[in-house]
Amino acid sequence: MATMTEPVSEPFHFSMLIYDRRYRSMTIQVAALIGFLLILSWLVYNTKVNLETLGKDFNFGFLWNRSGYDINQTAIPYDSNSTHFDAALVGLLNTLMVAFCGCILATLIGVLVGVLRLSKNWLTARLMAVYVEGLRNVPVVLWIIALFAILTNTTPSPNQFRGENPTASMLFNDSVAFTNRGTYIPRLVFETPALGVLIVFILSVAALIWFRSYAHKRQAATGDILPVFWIGLATLIVPSVLAFFVLGQPISLDYPALKGFNFQGGFKIENSFVALTLALSLYTGAFIAENVRAGIMAVSRGQTEAAYALGLRPGRTMNLVILPQALRIIIPPLISQWLNLTKNTSLGLAVSYMDLRSTLGGITLNQTGRELECMLLMMLVYLVLSLIISAVANVYNRSVKLKER
Repeated sequence: MATMTEPVSEPFHFSMLIYDRRYRSMTIQVAALIGFLLILSWLVYNTKVNLETLGKDFNFGFLWNRSGYDINQTAIPYDSNSTHFDAALVGLLNTLMVAFCGCILATLIGVLVGVLRLSKNWLTARLMAVYVEGLRNVPVVLWIIALFAILTNTTPSPNQFRGENPTASMLFNDSVAFTNRGTYIPRLVFETPALGVLIVFILSVAALIWFRSYAHKRQAATGDILPVFWIGLATLIVPSVLAFFVLGQPISLDYPALKGFNFQGGFKIENSFVALTLALSLYTGAFIAENVRAGIMAVSRGQTEAAYALGLRPGRTMNLVILPQALRIIIPPLISQWLNLTKNTSLGLAVSYMDLRSTLGGITLNQTGRELECMLLMMLVYLVLSLIISAVANVYNRSVKLKER
């Protein structure tokens, strides 16, 4: 009868780190890590020596010095007596505003154009193809400059709104003015009771989210389709409107008016902000449209035919059958487009938009001479923003992917 004996383990010796597959991968990783640390330490040492040669040190104390410059569009109180940190914060908020508005608008444009590119109408499909190919094959900075030039040169100056026979007039019941200095719109003015309206609105949003979840579960269980849009719209608007009147209309509008040589009051939207946001949205929307088209085309044609056989209309087929499956393909490249748009906000420097690149990486850098500190801070901010966007989008991506049973 044969007996099984356990193999005798070979004693460890240093040559096994190279020739034994059990240790070789670890050896390569440790060697790569040591090499990376050596290169990094050399860069740090070389930077330190060069700074000492130039008579400079490495610190961020300059952030608390007086900035000495104005910013044309601010979301928080700021003036030339504020610190460089305040200027950087204003620039960051301006960057976030463009990134937020641009990502939403680009997604809406991309989904719409991507669906229309698959239209059976020859003219519609070709027009969308022209839009996609025309936008994405021209550098985005040229679109930014072109839109800024159009907004500046085709809109009237404030002086044209003055006089007995003005050549320009305000729109929407004298509440909005498009000028070459910017767009003036009414500004919301909040009184103390407005907090109650805000609380009611937040509760309405929570109720809307719950109702959408309930409607989807009910439809999955019974097949009954509730009018989610109209009920949700009523849930969102009716309580807020009632709270607004019950609390004595605590939210009012401050309208812009021509006083002197310019408009006063209201809220001013810089042409640079409009040009930058619109150009980035149209440019990124062209890429998103191709992602959407590819995702829809990846769904089997039999899914559409089965939905039509069940009596679903084309609109419901797209919303309930095609897009939910296509999202699994669309979301990963969509995240990349959002990240590209966020980083491309730094191109606002071309039209004097005061974002993070123009404040911290522009005027502050030139005034203080702290090139290394400013560049490192900007790199860190953009890195954190990109990681946050990627993390949030990946959470949604995991929620729509196929679940293994």
